[in-house]
Amino acid sequence: MTLKESFAKWQETILRKSLDKFKERKARFETSSGIEVPRVPLPQDDDPDYEQKLGFPGEYPYTRGVQPTMYRSRFWTMRQYAGFSTAEESNKRYRYLLGQGQTGLSVAFDLPTQIGYDADDPVAMGEVGKVGVSISSIRDMQQLFDQIPLDQVSTSMTINAPAGVLLAMYIAVAKRQGADVKKLRGTIQNDILKEYVARGTYIFPPSPSMRLITDIFQFCAAEVPTWNTISISGYHIREAGSTAAQEVAFTLSNGIAYVEAALAAGLNIDDFAGQLSFFFNAHNNLLEEVAKFRAARRMWAKIMRERFKAQKPASWQLRFHTQTAGSTLTAQQPENNVVRVTLQALSAVLGGTQSLHTNSMDEALWLPTEKAVRVALRTQQIIAHESGVADSVDPLAGSYLIEHLTDEIEKMASDYITRIDDMGGALQSIEKGFMQNEIQNAAYAAQQAIEKKEQIVVGMNAFEVKEERSLERLEVDPAIELGQKAKLKELRESRDQRTVEQLLERLKSAAQGTENLMPLFIECVENDVTLGEICNALRAVWGEYAAEGF
Repeated sequence: MTLKESFAKWQETILRKSLDKFKERKARFETSSGIEVPRVPLPQDDDPDYEQKLGFPGEYPYTRGVQPTMYRSRFWTMRQYAGFSTAEESNKRYRYLLGQGQTGLSVAFDLPTQIGYDADDPVAMGEVGKVGVSISSIRDMQQLFDQIPLDQVSTSMTINAPAGVLLAMYIAVAKRQGADVKKLRGTIQNDILKEYVARGTYIFPPSPSMRLITDIFQFCAAEVPTWNTISISGYHIREAGSTAAQEVAFTLSNGIAYVEAALAAGLNIDDFAGQLSFFFNAHNNLLEEVAKFRAARRMWAKIMRERFKAQKPASWQLRFHTQTAGSTLTAQQPENNVVRVTLQALSAVLGGTQSLHTNSMDEALWLPTEKAVRVALRTQQIIAHESGVADSVDPLAGSYLIEHLTDEIEKMASDYITRIDDMGGALQSIEKGFMQNEIQNAAYAAQQAIEKKEQIVVGMNAFEVKEERSLERLEVDPAIELGQKAKLKELRESRDQRTVEQLLERLKSAAQGTENLMPLFIECVENDVTLGEICNALRAVWGEYAAEGF
């Protein structure tokens, strides 16, 4: 079959089915000169490798995108990551962003919440509300989403070790709103392996941590079928200093480990694989980043179909969120960061992301102000509505350089995955310090290049100026910690303490067995058991993880 014949078949099957469901934004896409922009540009001559290496959008191996029409039908979700201070303050920011045209929510939690402590725990002192919103109970979660109908928005929550508890709170709040839980849309990050590798906000040892993750997979497959149960994150691996190829390799290796854990727990591959999602970084080298996204998509399709024998096309698709690179932002000449973020966001769009967060110009200095967040959101909107790059699917496909870079990243990442497999898998490679050491070496080499000026960072090691910063600053009032403590005191005094104690004993007993913990988490939070109390009950059974030096 010739390429033109294959293309005609794709148009009559996959494309037609997609267009029946999602109409395109315009009847005709054209440039300012009136030149029609084709939906899917193809090579002029037959390419024997085309269908194997690229294929058509919306079909295996998904190099050109997971949807047949991509942004011609719907733009990516513009999801600005936000959360600070109290639930009330964060709720105001969310409603402001939604009013400015944001199309999805993304919740940042403070450090005590991320490691499973209540705001009144001595461990939390001085950190409440500082790097995200403080959430200790269902009452906080209810306030966080006040006047925001959860059955009408898509919500991403960057939470890992206590992800099941926060998801339970979200589900419980949705139920109180009268929402159909089966229609909730969103993502919990829920990626504990990268915490051991690159970030550090873990609580429990690996084995019970993996059990929590597979419990979430199993529960959501039955009860919340449109929820993404994990966002397997390369973002933090890249922020720690990895290369683009390492980011792909280590992220997909972690993904393999989660799939294997779910299969070992008795789950069917096609029952949960469609709810897996990924989270990647967008760095400054625009062409390498575009190639990275395309290579990752093709590799995951092969892994799921050939290695794990998944049967459903949805199980083969790598769907991902992207965030621009925080590690590239400079405190010097912070306005330059607008340009960096624009290039990074453009690479994510050209690479086919499903949702996108653009960092604010002032994030190297402090939490972003409303004005800085608005500029970051407007960056996405300008790319979507003014640049023309969303009018064709995978517009850089066929570029000699893009295809070369895509192939090379796939080769390098595949070699890493083979080495990790030979060690016994991602968890074993982490325990041996392999991933950590590879990232540290890459980070060191990158820093040396900057210090030697082999890599120019505009405004920092070249083109420097003396400047006085005039940017508005956002500060979190230390008094919010006292307010959160007062709320918790009131909650503990007004709830049914006997029920709380019974639920915590049931939780400890269940943690020693094999039953799915998600229904019990929901029952706990609905009865005002706090995040810290739930996590402490699990700590009593499982202990805490302590990282070893390498």
